[in-house]
Amino acid sequence: MIDAASETAAPTDAHASVHAPAATETAETPQDRLARAKEASRATARLTSHDKAHALEAIAQALEANAAVIIAANALDIERGRESGIGEGLIDRLRLDEKRVAALASAVRDVAGLADPVGQVVGGHRMPNGVTLEQVRVPFGVVGVIYEARPNVTVDIAALALRSGNASVLRGGSAARESNTVLVRVMRDALEGAGVTPEAIQTVDDFGRDGAKALMRGRGFVDVLVPRGSASLIETVVTESIVPVIETGAGNVHIVLDESAPDDWAREIVVNAKVQRPSVCNAVETVLVLRQAAPRLVPMIASALQSEGVAIHGDDMVAGMVAGVIPATEEDWATEYLSLDIAMKVVDTLDDALAHIRRYSTGHTESIVTTDTRNAERFLAEVDSAVVMANASTRFTDGGEFGFGAEVGISTQKLHTRGPMGLAELTSTKWLARGSGQTRA
Repeated sequence: MIDAASETAAPTDAHASVHAPAATETAETPQDRLARAKEASRATARLTSHDKAHALEAIAQALEANAAVIIAANALDIERGRESGIGEGLIDRLRLDEKRVAALASAVRDVAGLADPVGQVVGGHRMPNGVTLEQVRVPFGVVGVIYEARPNVTVDIAALALRSGNASVLRGGSAARESNTVLVRVMRDALEGAGVTPEAIQTVDDFGRDGAKALMRGRGFVDVLVPRGSASLIETVVTESIVPVIETGAGNVHIVLDESAPDDWAREIVVNAKVQRPSVCNAVETVLVLRQAAPRLVPMIASALQSEGVAIHGDDMVAGMVAGVIPATEEDWATEYLSLDIAMKVVDTLDDALAHIRRYSTGHTESIVTTDTRNAERFLAEVDSAVVMANASTRFTDGGEFGFGAEVGISTQKLHTRGPMGLAELTSTKWLARGSGQTRA
């Protein structure tokens, strides 16, 4: 079931001050909202780059002006989340404070400042008969997103969709219900004030699971659907949708430390990749240490992690070198912890490390720490994940860090895109043919 764990009772009167009726709450069915989004997508596709940038600036200003209301709504979500025991990882993803609201507004401005992909010429040529062909980028139309406990996604998706000429339909789940209600209302009001149809941003949150089902079955209205969240949510959307889906994947992320890994690089990269924000999909979950480097690196890395409160789930070799290690099970190698837990294993060779990654990786991000150029290049060439790194923290797998302003998600599939998804990934193409009376013989 979609977001089953976070579906809770309707808000009480105590929520009324922040859970004010949104402009979208007049529709009788989720299909009505999908239809309005489809109609709005025709208008957003015609907006000029200046129009879209102006609308996004209006959204950024509105987020800043309404920060106190947004944070108050978020506090209700946090309180309800703690009462229902959703876990600290999801609480961290759910939380909005002054700094994070300011970051949302900044991300919207970053998106506004990016080059507009619509109309970009991808390719083309002149046919022998004189007809000229151009392949240009065009919006998808309606982008649907199903996600959970991530109110930042509400803003990121709406901004990216608008900049790329699309309308968006959002299903953010009940864990962030209060936050998302206010965020959608603020953005829709900002669009209206900027002269852009507010119907370009829709939510089906108030329909619960029926809203999610409508998105998954919105053929003819929804042009592409992106799930973001737990492995079970993504699997449900992928298997039950009859509209095209871009699969974003869970992050069972690996870092390999070989014999040449410098102490400081190994320590700083692993600790950053695990501790800087453990609840996100690009945080490292498993560290593989080559046997010749293990006596030097394992105790040092383990000590650095434990001093940050990280619980180490290790194999027998790791347990023999480090006190307080939790014996690793088969399940640990396949687990995306999203917490201050990490699995650590000693492997004989780089071949063994690559074989382990092939077996357990979710295809998100992997990194190697090494000064051996041959090992680095082999790792970059052979590992089949969306992002493969040498000597860098896996936390860099992010649309904002990659220069996209924000991201739709991180695609772990190979069609239509792979890796962090920005503006270009929210477009398709069409061919434009210009002739002067030519006919085919």
